[in-house]
Amino acid sequence: MGMKEMDRFPKSIRKAVRYIKQDATKEQLIEIKKLIDYAIERRSLRL
Repeated sequence: MGMKEMDRFPKSIRKAVRYIKQDATKEQLIEIKKLIDYAIERRSLRL
């Protein structure tokens, strides 16, 4: 995903993706994935 595609998302999402790409440890990546998967699943059920 290029920068133009990223521009359509809120700044908080862009910053989170940048953190994941640059600074997150392997353990943090596992926890972030669990949080994101859970949030997406919950949101999908409500739609």
